[in-house]
Amino acid sequence: MFGLVKARAPMFEKHLQKLDDQHLLRRLRTIASATGPTVTLDGRDIILLSSNNYLGLATHPTVVNAAIEATRRYGAGAGAARLVCGTLTPHETLERTLAGFKGTEAALTFAAGYLANISVIPALIGKDGLILADRLCHASLIDGCRLSGATFRVYHHRDMNHLEQLLARRPAGRRTLIVTDGLFSMDGDIAPMKDLVQLAERYGAELYVDDAHGTGILGRTGRGTLEHCEVESRVPYHMGTLSKALGSAGGYVTGSATFIAYLVNTCRAFIYTTAPPPATAAAATAAIQVIEQEPQRRASLWRNRERLAQGLLRLGFRLAASESPILPVIIGDPDRAMKLAQALLAQGVYAPAIRPPTVPPATSRIRFTITADHTDEQIDRALIAAEQAGRSINLI
Repeated sequence: MFGLVKARAPMFEKHLQKLDDQHLLRRLRTIASATGPTVTLDGRDIILLSSNNYLGLATHPTVVNAAIEATRRYGAGAGAARLVCGTLTPHETLERTLAGFKGTEAALTFAAGYLANISVIPALIGKDGLILADRLCHASLIDGCRLSGATFRVYHHRDMNHLEQLLARRPAGRRTLIVTDGLFSMDGDIAPMKDLVQLAERYGAELYVDDAHGTGILGRTGRGTLEHCEVESRVPYHMGTLSKALGSAGGYVTGSATFIAYLVNTCRAFIYTTAPPPATAAAATAAIQVIEQEPQRRASLWRNRERLAQGLLRLGFRLAASESPILPVIIGDPDRAMKLAQALLAQGVYAPAIRPPTVPPATSRIRFTITADHTDEQIDRALIAAEQAGRSINLI
């Protein structure tokens, strides 16, 4: 066995060298602190502008204390899959809280949003069906579509004319699932949900929405993209994560009680995976309560978003058409994006370059994200750093 691995070492090295030559090699960076508005990196205090901890709930005392108390009471791990003996009170409480928050009959949680997508989509549709997905869907959605065995086609990003053409061409009566992100994680724009719902209803298709990045920050009460677009009651399949605005870990799906019971009996990544730790479930429950009780956090997030976005535009950076706290500065060339990220870090700002395959070729970027906990002084310092970094590579 080890001899085979050793024999393959040149193949591994060749692939890594190829990535390095293309400026696409990735390396892990270790942060030695909690992920707040600032972090400790390589022994330095750095302004963090790349976290998905949009509302700062990962370090909120109520959320942290809920995780600590759950660990004390229920232990560090669940000990088994949910259908064996791994369903603990924090899991049940979280699912009940999620259903209430999202306005549905029931909810089901998963160890990760990725696991939810790669198991729920194949449970919904099989080889006789057709999936039409937005070109910029998250990798977990793409993998879920492929694993389903259904015929899989992509439509141009947010292009409803193209989607309608694909719907109109399909054989009559063929079961069809439309798949989209609610808020797109790399571009920061929002799916045209009302148009998607109308097309799904007109052509007898079903709609599956991944609202990982919208949950907690979009909508009047923070319920997400569907609330923001006023289509909550018209989308049958809705999933999201507990690891972005909610500051914990895991994924969820909400819907009718019958739908959730069906998933309990069909989703392989639910059935055959050890249940999430009770601490993460309790933390997510507490986070939902904070979202409901502290709407000023969303207000702070959006105020900070405007301060950073307007500052970047004044400096001459080219922002993508974002509608969210995700503010991508499109560079194009991966080497140049890496150089900008390195220059930012030298100036005390951590915002790594995002390169293919995470984004399409020729769209490498710095994906700035802001949180509710950033101060005006931190944002202004980051803008000074961005100006110096941008000028150092002749970007602005």
